Amino acid sequence: MIRHTVLFKFNPDFPPADKQAWIAGLNKMTGNIPGMLSLTHGPDLLNTERSFDYAIVADFETVEDIAVYNTHPLHEPLKAYSFPNSQQILAVDFHLEDAQPASTETSLS
Repeated sequence: MIRHTVLFKFNPDFPPADKQAWIAGLNKMTGNIPGMLSLTHGPDLLNTERSFDYAIVADFETVEDIAVYNTHPLHEPLKAYSFPNSQQILAVDFHLEDAQPASTETSLS
């Protein structure tokens, strides 16, 4: 599984109606893009000096599924909102290892 994470630092003048349209578009993608297993997103809560304003986290079956997502008709229009209204956009894609349960065994001497 591949995790796709994107962080956005918005311009201060990002029009609220455009931001709401962008968020509504994110919500429409859930369950409607082949290969996208999950999508979560939301605004930063802590607002620290190093914080970004918004995060998107999506899980995909394969790297090829990310390529489908990147050009999907539900994703393309959202770029018209996020690109011109962001000071900075960071992305990272990484492989998720299969989760291994924590060991409950202890060694006795």
